[in-house]
Amino acid sequence: MAVNGEAESGVGADGGAASSGPALQGSSLVERGSVGGVQLRPGSRKADPLDLVALAEEVQKVLQEATKDADLHHVACNFVKKPGNIYYLYRRASGQRYLSILSPKDWGPSCPSEFLGAYKLQHDMSWTPSDDVEKREAELNILEKLLSQQASLPPCSEPNFQGLTM
Repeated sequence: MAVNGEAESGVGADGGAASSGPALQGSSLVERGSVGGVQLRPGSRKADPLDLVALAEEVQKVLQEATKDADLHHVACNFVKKPGNIYYLYRRASGQRYLSILSPKDWGPSCPSEFLGAYKLQHDMSWTPSDDVEKREAELNILEKLLSQQASLPPCSEPNFQGLTM
């Protein structure tokens, strides 16, 4: 049976001898099986169920944030939104939601709509609730510092070929 360009005669698609050994030299995860398909070696990579649960929770959190961001981007707005500004979300009596540059404090007692919340538009076009702006900016400042630092490797007087195999 020919699989992945290998013929049954033991000759690969490129004319060289087909190998039943490792598909990639030096790879501990990938091995060519008897059928010719690439498979994980048994026991080479075990998934911890708790890691999968944590990953699923993280994916769920990211999807919820993306849904919230998309929802806020689709709210009625009569101006161009610019990153770095705070916008105020209101709901009219008709149920329509809209963004405004005026805060409830700016409106005073004559606010025509129900105030739903304040959000800062970040430079990555995500929205941060006004209560979380300081925390988010602290996180972004830490990331900026890490990214702006130049990483240097320690000096090495002799070659290091550890991990390289032929």
